[in-house]
Amino acid sequence: MRFMNDYDLEVARARFTRATCPNRLALVMVVDALREATDEVSDGWAYWSKPAASAASAMALIESRTHAENEQQETQDLTDAEVTRAVMPIKAMLTRNRSVFDAERRERILRAVTS
Repeated sequence: MRFMNDYDLEVARARFTRATCPNRLALVMVVDALREATDEVSDGWAYWSKPAASAASAMALIESRTHAENEQQETQDLTDAEVTRAVMPIKAMLTRNRSVFDAERRERILRAVTS
């Protein structure tokens, strides 16, 4: 299972802020907010697999792997459609778990990609 900890997300936030990639930065913010909310309502992001599994496609678009992939990510931002596709599983998981992720948490998690 794909997983990004708080340090990985902090590095991604810095990379995409510096590179001026607003859509990738928005995905970082969504995944980070999901991590924080999961930590608030459970034993933690590292122990409840549903939130991390729902964010797997988003994390694949923002995680740091090789130098060449990092350069590509930092020079080519995502399209709005790619962001929407990456966020869909997160929205679905939040809907299925609405007793845990109330409306306020859901809004906080999705704030960066909601227009």
